Amino acid sequence: MMHYFLTLLQLLIGYHLILPLLLYIVYRLTNTKHQKQPLPSTQPAADFGVIITAYQYTESLPGVVSALLKQHYSNYLIYVVADNCDTSNLHFNDDRVILLQPPTVIASNTGSHFYAINHFKRPHSHIVIMDSDNIAEPGLLSALNRYVQAGYLAIQGLRKAKNKETQIAKLDAARDFYYHFFDGHVLFSIGSSATLSGSGMTFQTALYRACLEHLNIQGAGFDKVLQAEIVKRNIRIAFAQDAIVYDEKTSRGDQLVKQRARWINTWFRYFSFGFTLIGKGIRNASFNQIMFGLILLRPPLFIFLALSGICMMVNLFFSLTGLMIWLAGFACFFCGFFIALKESKAERSIYQALLHAPVFIFYQLLALMHIRRANKLSVATQHFHHGETPPNEEV
Repeated sequence: MMHYFLTLLQLLIGYHLILPLLLYIVYRLTNTKHQKQPLPSTQPAADFGVIITAYQYTESLPGVVSALLKQHYSNYLIYVVADNCDTSNLHFNDDRVILLQPPTVIASNTGSHFYAINHFKRPHSHIVIMDSDNIAEPGLLSALNRYVQAGYLAIQGLRKAKNKETQIAKLDAARDFYYHFFDGHVLFSIGSSATLSGSGMTFQTALYRACLEHLNIQGAGFDKVLQAEIVKRNIRIAFAQDAIVYDEKTSRGDQLVKQRARWINTWFRYFSFGFTLIGKGIRNASFNQIMFGLILLRPPLFIFLALSGICMMVNLFFSLTGLMIWLAGFACFFCGFFIALKESKAERSIYQALLHAPVFIFYQLLALMHIRRANKLSVATQHFHHGETPPNEEV
């Protein structure tokens, strides 16, 4: 009985190694022609309310707003929610920019979003969610609008790395290449939903309100709740790889530990949504819900790699066949990872940074030790560029 249990446990861990490659094979076999077809235009153009949320730090806001004001799309307003911020140095001289200062500290992404929605100057059909460090390409809103007009109610854009000065930032970018390709482009292309990345995304305003207005979400992870609520309604989340925002990558070890502690905490809090979606998908015969549910059950990358490594080492002493199967599984994973980098046209420096992956994993193991108090850490990730010295803070 114990033998069967251990075999099942290894299967539940090991299938995460081969799933990306299997999805890629399905993607290549079924979507070659479909990818080149233009999006249909059956819905009215969007009126976007672009919401930028800032908590404590405002240094990046002028550049973020400036990039949004250069959009090739005209039907939008920008709402900057400066929560617990000193705004004395913020001066926006464009009527399209509305600076909002909540009278009390919100300290919540969704709280800031709804504060902006409740102060809209007009009833925008769609909201666009941006972080206070996101720089939008001029074609961002035009690209998102094409998917809106094709009938999609929820769309995730492509977040590219804005900074790659340090090895940690490059490894963070490599991780993003992997997730954006498999959890974004491939998942959407084969008929399921793209996962949400927290910013650079748009939703029909009515859908966003229906999904989150009745919930009180504290700490990180609103995007995890939102994507589950959307797919629970059997709505597909589109992936718009031409809707590009540049996102600040983590560049220092202490910064990475704090950020990942919050992210890991959200997976443990919300991974059970996967079981709910798989159950609904079976009842509804919905590939979208079943596939997305499986993705939500997957642990963070470093966790399932560490568990897989432990299983492989155990088999080294007890089963040569098991050892060979695990080696094949790791070969499939690395093959899939490099496919993601190649398809995403990653720079040579990203490949070279992979030599430092053990250090990156070590920092995430440190983050795992801090998940119990993850939500007590600052809700904002303060970014430091190469050569800057952060203030003294506990980790």
